[in-house]
Amino acid sequence: MIRSQVNLLQALRRAAKVAPSLTRGLGVTLLLALVGTAGQVIVPIAIQQLLDVEVLGGTGDLARITAIGGIALAGVLMAILATRAAMFRLLRAAAHGLAELRVATFAHVHRLSTLHLQSERRGSLVARVTSDIEVITQFVEWGGIGMLVGSAQLTLVLAVMMVYDPLLGGLIALAGLLYALLLLAFQRVLRRLYDRVRERSAAALSALSEAISGLKTIRAYGAEARTLPRVDAALEDHRRAEIRAQIVGASMFSTAELFAGGVTAMVIAVGVVVQPGQLTAGRLIALLFLVTLFIEPIQLLVEVLNEAQTAAAGIRRVLGVLDTPVEVVDPDPGHELPPGPVAVAVHDVWFAYPRGDAGSERRGDPVLREVDLDIAPGTRVAVVGATGSGKSTFVKLLTRLFDPTRGVIRLSGVDLDRIAFASLRSRVISVPQEGFLFDATVADNIRYGAPEASDEEVLAACRELELDGWIDELPAGIHTPVGERGNRLSAGERQLVALVRAWIARPDLLVLDEATSAVDPALEVRLRRAIDRLTTGRTSITVAHRLSTAEAADEVLVFDRGRIVERGPHVQLVGQGGVYSRLHADWTAGTSGGRPGGTARPGGDGAD
Repeated sequence: MIRSQVNLLQALRRAAKVAPSLTRGLGVTLLLALVGTAGQVIVPIAIQQLLDVEVLGGTGDLARITAIGGIALAGVLMAILATRAAMFRLLRAAAHGLAELRVATFAHVHRLSTLHLQSERRGSLVARVTSDIEVITQFVEWGGIGMLVGSAQLTLVLAVMMVYDPLLGGLIALAGLLYALLLLAFQRVLRRLYDRVRERSAAALSALSEAISGLKTIRAYGAEARTLPRVDAALEDHRRAEIRAQIVGASMFSTAELFAGGVTAMVIAVGVVVQPGQLTAGRLIALLFLVTLFIEPIQLLVEVLNEAQTAAAGIRRVLGVLDTPVEVVDPDPGHELPPGPVAVAVHDVWFAYPRGDAGSERRGDPVLREVDLDIAPGTRVAVVGATGSGKSTFVKLLTRLFDPTRGVIRLSGVDLDRIAFASLRSRVISVPQEGFLFDATVADNIRYGAPEASDEEVLAACRELELDGWIDELPAGIHTPVGERGNRLSAGERQLVALVRAWIARPDLLVLDEATSAVDPALEVRLRRAIDRLTTGRTSITVAHRLSTAEAADEVLVFDRGRIVERGPHVQLVGQGGVYSRLHADWTAGTSGGRPGGTARPGGDGAD
């Protein structure tokens, strides 16, 4: 959960723990900022000396005047160089630190469980890594530098004013304190408003992303008229939230001018009326110069406070991601899977999805109950069952997308939660029903299974799966771009790429969410040949939506209401007259009823 009570400094401190570069060398940067301010303070001191001693004092010492002028000029040059150096160091630290924060956030998102990612809107997660960190970058690169230099300037200017006139210095400090308290009151309001702005921004991004991703479905159902108002509403909510925050921020900014005028008037009144004769003309003018230097950082503080609140809201949202516990943890130390085809042992496994947010301690009703089985190495297993029977959840547990609520899963005698991710992900490969392709070439997508594979090895993998004929039909062979999400290829062609990707990874346990559903018959032949070749000689577990897959399996597992109710070869189960027999009869009737490819499927789309 994002805690709105966390203020900017606390949020930055927490961010610095994740990204140490943000504060690396900060002491030297602060010292340079102080040196830069000291150079500016030399100017009013020089003016006071020139007026009181040389001009009004009547000495008129040209050499002394020249020396004072030279010192003032040197101070200005020193201020410019030191301030520039401080800015450069801070910009460099911010660039490195925010890059670390972005990478850490992205890496943490990838470590989160599938359950959590399913509970989050995609646009919201993208906003955490992109726009939320972008507003932090904008603030640090501008407002952060201003606040750092301004803080140093305020400190030094106040010290010099107290030396010139303790009464006036104290009054100015008191006025600054009262104004700071007013800013804090505004800050609490702004914090809430800008937290709301970031939330509305993420919601708007999510609505836009969903509308663009689902454009084909929206057009297919003529749903433009229903979709546009939802997107408009999200954008309008964001606009209203931003306008409210900007109005409050603008109102606060206008108070800076009032404060500047009031402090200047107070200095003149006290210096001329309350303390007549006690302040020399030079000291009074020097104090007025110092008041200007005092007011500048306060005005800047007011100006950047809006950006500070936006940045704080962004940091809190990023920290909200980093605070999300990782439920499926890479064991340390982890064990390697023994070589060769994998044996699977499942003992008394139960699973229930969280009720509410992912990671919640409260669980719903179990979707898997008392699952016990052993699968010998090299066995081809088909998993069947009606929608909601638990079959998809079962195979997700086998690939450790999440962990069982109760019970133990072992692969080749090793507890699944003790296997190192590097070993598990290289030896256990899952091919979903719709293989995801990246916006690259066919070869680049295949190389996700073997990053070091050459073009020759990619082509060899295609030949081994008897897909070289299909590759030859592509415009540029394996170098054909597939487009975003593979939209330049058909659904079946995307599955072919996913199968070659799995083949080139050389898995010892293959988990398939059947790839031959909803493809044309000609391509289905290629897919089936590729799958037969892919599963030969290795342990394979296939969620079978078409029972022709189950017919070719060594063993069939039949799920019903979260339990394995039947298991055995296809021929044996068909003759038993049980759940599988009924599923098979329904499927046979569907495939023979004038619907090629079998749209009557026992498992629907595989969602549980």
